[in-house]
Amino acid sequence: MLRAAYMAQELLTTFTEELHAVSLQPSERSGSYIIYVGEDVLFDRKREERFPEIKELKQLVRDKVCPEKSLGHSDKYHG
Repeated sequence: MLRAAYMAQELLTTFTEELHAVSLQPSERSGSYIIYVGEDVLFDRKREERFPEIKELKQLVRDKVCPEKSLGHSDKYHG
């Protein structure tokens, strides 16, 4: 739960204007870690077989909610 709380705080700090809320919901399935924006699944730990890095998670959220937003040093390299 600590990792999820950290990532929620990072998302709220990065997307202050774009996100209205971030909620953490305990799962009945052990090891479940799914990131949604609305009904869309952005990341599923079981499917990916790993946790996301915060940089990756910010990119996934940005690409969904505000693709024009620069993430500075957390941004993908476009070369």
